[in-house]
Amino acid sequence: MIGNLPRNFTEKMEKLLGDEYDKFMSSYDAPRVYGLRINRLKLGVEQWKKLSPMGEAARRIPWAEDGLYYKEGERPGKHPHYHAGLYYIQEPSAMAPVELLDVQPGHRVLDLCAAPGGKSTQIAGKLQGSGVLVANDNARERTKALAKNIELAGVRNAVVLNEEPAAIAAVFPAWFDRILVDAPCSGEGMFRKDDSMIAEWEKHSIERCSVMQRDILRHAAAMLAPGGRIVYSTCTFSPEENERQIALFLAEHADFNVEAVPLDYGWSAGRADLAAETAQLSDERLQTIQGTVRLWPHRIEGEGHYAAVLRRSGERVVEQADNTALAAAPQSRSASKPAGGSLKRETPNASGKRDEKKPSHRDERRAGKRQTRNDWANAAMERPAQKGTVRGGRDGSEANAEEINPVLLWYQYAEQFAIGALSWPGHVVAYGSRVYIQPAGLPSLDGLRVVRAGWYVGEAVRGRFEPSHPLAMGLTRDAAVRSVNWSSNDEQTIRFLKGETLFVEESEIQVHEGASAKGYLLVCTDGYPIGWGKYAGGMIKNELPAGWRWM
Repeated sequence: MIGNLPRNFTEKMEKLLGDEYDKFMSSYDAPRVYGLRINRLKLGVEQWKKLSPMGEAARRIPWAEDGLYYKEGERPGKHPHYHAGLYYIQEPSAMAPVELLDVQPGHRVLDLCAAPGGKSTQIAGKLQGSGVLVANDNARERTKALAKNIELAGVRNAVVLNEEPAAIAAVFPAWFDRILVDAPCSGEGMFRKDDSMIAEWEKHSIERCSVMQRDILRHAAAMLAPGGRIVYSTCTFSPEENERQIALFLAEHADFNVEAVPLDYGWSAGRADLAAETAQLSDERLQTIQGTVRLWPHRIEGEGHYAAVLRRSGERVVEQADNTALAAAPQSRSASKPAGGSLKRETPNASGKRDEKKPSHRDERRAGKRQTRNDWANAAMERPAQKGTVRGGRDGSEANAEEINPVLLWYQYAEQFAIGALSWPGHVVAYGSRVYIQPAGLPSLDGLRVVRAGWYVGEAVRGRFEPSHPLAMGLTRDAAVRSVNWSSNDEQTIRFLKGETLFVEESEIQVHEGASAKGYLLVCTDGYPIGWGKYAGGMIKNELPAGWRWM
């Protein structure tokens, strides 16, 4: 491995590390460590250790509340628990930035450079279903993995964007309590984990990354509320992308200060001397950069990282949160505009051009018309009943089957899938035929490129409502009207994950009082959802989308 490292990189590291250089270089030949992080939206660490065959050998990662080392040779991505969203496979050092962010339930949080979503799901676990998570990545292709990982984890209070920081800052000025900037960087800290990063490092200059990072941080600062916290992190050793970046930021933002990180777990202090000539700072302010941290691979069990905690002075003005607005009480929202954006959905056609006539659930776009329950309930009540009508809202209003709004269908069908669905917090909105529940309190998303406008719960199809896979992943077994459960080593579990049709006795199905066994049921393994099936006459039709199957 050492022989593959670029000479200009090793020379720079020798100058940077001095006496520690030999130990640092030896780390490249040391065995890698592997980590996963338990999804606390589903269960706790001790619960997982008792449940999983990997649990007994797993060791705690000291700086990550839900993090565990697992042994080389284990294959957690091939276990049914992975498909149940019980954990996320993540490099141990990469868990540190979110721990430093100090996310609390109820916070408004932005993950500005979020793909592939590991840190977003870590944030969601700390929010515990309350507050708002906005997860963004400016690379369109990467937002597919971001959205999927958020949905796999069962996150219910997230919005996924595909935007540049400047566009988000225009919509969310001084709005967030916490912002994570896990910045795109030269990736020097990942050479040991992935030697393909060496080629990337040689192609993408440190100077180019530094310019990008400075711009991202500037816009992040504009979106942070007074008293809020930004964590800036990279997976590189370059001072230009680390200490010097923070020095430039402090010089431009007098209302921000470095909040010192305790030097636990073998972490090392940031180097103020590396930024001394970068910006016009007082000596006292310059020295605060020592409160940032470096994670060196020869000092910890993990790869190389850097992190800085930046706090904005002042106190946030606490707004009255609307935590009760919901589908069950549309009358209370008749005079208000629910949060959300107007989107146009596009997908590529065979020529590679955007085709607005073929919507893709993976890529909600700008423009178009967002509809809420009130928009469509009013239209339905104004229209005379006619042949072929179907029942619309809970008030019994009627609408034509071909025109009925997805929001009305959600109201009609929701409690056929999930107990108490009409009392869930948030705003129910539709974009095209798809229905989302948005976290309360969001500003309008008009003009933004939106990948997921909230928790995607399902779609209107030919006058009926079909529940989505993300809806299944966000439920518990006890919340489902119908469910079936098998152990993770049961052949039925594996067959379901492969997309096969299953045959079961009706007695195996758990049915809520007053419901029949026929209909959509939540398929679970070891008590945790893995998708929908549709039961009738002793057979479960597999509703697991192709992209979610165990290939």
